[in-house]
Amino acid sequence: MVTRATSHSTDGDTRRRVTRLLLERGHATAADLARDLGITATATRRHLDAMEAEGQVETRVVKTAGRGRPARSYQLTPAARTSFGHTYDDLAMEALRWIRRFEGEGAVSGFAAEQVARLEARCRAAMDAVDSDDPMARAQALATAMSSEGYAATASVIASGGQICQHHCPVAGVAAEFPQLCEAETRVMSRLLGVHVQRLATIANGDGVCTTHVPGKSGPRAAHGAGGRGPVPLPAPERAQTDNPTGRR
Repeated sequence: MVTRATSHSTDGDTRRRVTRLLLERGHATAADLARDLGITATATRRHLDAMEAEGQVETRVVKTAGRGRPARSYQLTPAARTSFGHTYDDLAMEALRWIRRFEGEGAVSGFAAEQVARLEARCRAAMDAVDSDDPMARAQALATAMSSEGYAATASVIASGGQICQHHCPVAGVAAEFPQLCEAETRVMSRLLGVHVQRLATIANGDGVCTTHVPGKSGPRAAHGAGGRGPVPLPAPERAQTDNPTGRR
C-alpha cells in the first residue's frame, strides 16, 4: 500500500513537471521532455499517454529535417492551460476603477447591469419551461439554470418561503470591491422569480455561500436542490413555532 501511494505521488510530480515544461516551450517531443526530466523516453511516453487520456495534452506531427519518420510533438490542451490561472480579475478590476474614477459610481452600476443582463437572458430562456407562478418552483428552475452558469446553486424550502444558495461566485474577487455586481445580480433574480428577493450573505463579503431569501406562498411546495436531492424539510424549531404560535406548551 505504501509503495503504491508513493508511486502515485511520484507520477503526479512528474506530470506537473511535464505540464510546466510544455507551458514554457509551447510544444515538445517525448525525447526532448525525457532529457529535461532525467527519465527514459519510454517512461515519459507513459506519462504523456496518461495525460492525453485525461485531456491534458494533445499531439501534432512535426516534420524532421532528415528522411526519418515525422516526430510526435506534445502540447497542452486549452483545459490544461486554465489550471494555471489568469489575470482576468486584475484586468476587470482596473477597468472598473477607471470607469469609477472618470465616469462615477453610476457608470459602474450601468456596466454591472449590462453584464448581468446577458445572464438574465440565458436563465430566462432556461426557465421558460416552468409553467407556474409559484416562486418556489421558479426558484428551483433558476438554481438549475445558474448552476449551468458556474454558480453551483441550490434551492431549498424554509418556513418563511425559500432560499437560493450559490456555492461559487465567478466574479467574487471583483465584486468584493464593486458590490454593484451583486446588487445587479439580485435585481435579476427578483425579475426572474417575479418577487422581491433579499440577499442575506455573499461570498464577496467573506461569507461561505451567497444566500438569497425568496418569499413564498403559505404552505410552499418543497423545492429541490440543483443536484436533485429531493424535498428539504422545514427546520424543527420553526415548525414548532408555526404549529403553536402562542408559544404555550
